[in-house]
Amino acid sequence: MTEVLHALDATTLLAGYRDGTLSPVEVTEAVIVQIERTEPHLHAMYGFDPDGARAAARRSERRWREGAPLTGADGVTLDGVPATIKENIATKGTPVPLGTAATRLVPATADAPPAARLREAGVVILGKTTMPEYGAMSSGVSSIHATARNPWNRAMNPGGSSAGAGAGGAAGYGPLHIGTDIGGSIRLPAAWNGLVGLKPSLGRIPIDPPYQGRCAGPMCRTVEDAARMMAVLSRPDPQGRDSMNLPPAMLDWLALDIDLAGVRIGLQLDAGCGMPVDPLTIDPVIAAARLFEAAGAVVEPLAPWMTDDLLQGVNQFWLIRAAQDLATLDDAKRAKVLPVFLEWAAPAARMTALEAFRAYTATMEVRTRTVAATKGVDFVLSPVSPNTSFPAEWSYVTNDVSRAMDHIGFTLPYNMSEQPAVAICCGYDTAGVPIGLQIAGHRFDDTGVLRMVRAWERMRSPMRPWPMDVL
Repeated sequence: MTEVLHALDATTLLAGYRDGTLSPVEVTEAVIVQIERTEPHLHAMYGFDPDGARAAARRSERRWREGAPLTGADGVTLDGVPATIKENIATKGTPVPLGTAATRLVPATADAPPAARLREAGVVILGKTTMPEYGAMSSGVSSIHATARNPWNRAMNPGGSSAGAGAGGAAGYGPLHIGTDIGGSIRLPAAWNGLVGLKPSLGRIPIDPPYQGRCAGPMCRTVEDAARMMAVLSRPDPQGRDSMNLPPAMLDWLALDIDLAGVRIGLQLDAGCGMPVDPLTIDPVIAAARLFEAAGAVVEPLAPWMTDDLLQGVNQFWLIRAAQDLATLDDAKRAKVLPVFLEWAAPAARMTALEAFRAYTATMEVRTRTVAATKGVDFVLSPVSPNTSFPAEWSYVTNDVSRAMDHIGFTLPYNMSEQPAVAICCGYDTAGVPIGLQIAGHRFDDTGVLRMVRAWERMRSPMRPWPMDVL
């Protein structure tokens, strides 16, 4: 094949493995070369393991030559496809620093469920991807890693907290990447890097440790690759480590066609809270809605249901969690934490028990309002974020620690309500960085949102070339 191997999607790679025109060994080597060439400029990788990847690729190549690739009961295989895993998803033998130099670097004793499912499926794991301090920023700024950068424009931020997954996914670090999302941490970097990023229904993918609103999910360059990842990642965890895990379901992840006639779409252009919406993020969403409408969908405006009080309530709830993390540190470790993170968490020390309870109650109120607001439609279209790209050195989108979460008014509600939501590119800003369209659906309808995104992938204008030569 004449294609650049590190640029190929998983679907193309698997077809090549099947007919013998490609091998996992040569593909893995090409991706390793791309990472080694590009990584000094992007800082997207942590725990890069080329030798382990090469060994996994050789095992996969033998299976393909023997006509016995690892395949699930649903017939889906990812055997031999290169992938990365976000730093906070444990992989056996690799420390989990959580984006901060304050963490004691102890090798993980076991793979967390998402990593285990990929390894069992024969996926070639290249290593981990970087994240910001404690995963609490929508940026690539960290006290333990060099600042991650956006390959579309290295002066700009890749977003976060799945920062390295976003940057690496766009830059050709293999076709498959796993991020995590508790308020937008898959969808935001997916949007600003042009990827398809799915936050599934809570519990669809087993995760350890589980937490309110926290999901793992795929970040890929195509919808079909994301669907293939979901088929593998959603398989049950034999150890039952996720207390929020949904019952196993045999979903047809690769049935991606949808008849849009009569599909009810809510068009949400105002989050009701946080930052003012930049018109540059609105116009592409409206254009997308018009295309869905032309294809037979029924589009109607959807009023905002979030408020600044609710958004700040959830922020305060997270401050308490951050303060708890910091309370476990001795003075030497605390001195290693980014000062801006300490500044963000500081108000928690002044909160009363009643204020803390009100903050927790805000998370539940967001859940209630989101389910009620979306009940009358099948899907919701909105921007992923109200803003366009921002400088790589900023820890927060606003560059204001007191308004650290002002950009998550469109994404956060679906974490609290446990509904699936996906980001996909719908345009570009004046810095050349992608702008994201969010499509959200009802709880458990993960396949539905993927079908909608596939419809958009087919309707939209061709994307600009991926930024795989960032030198």
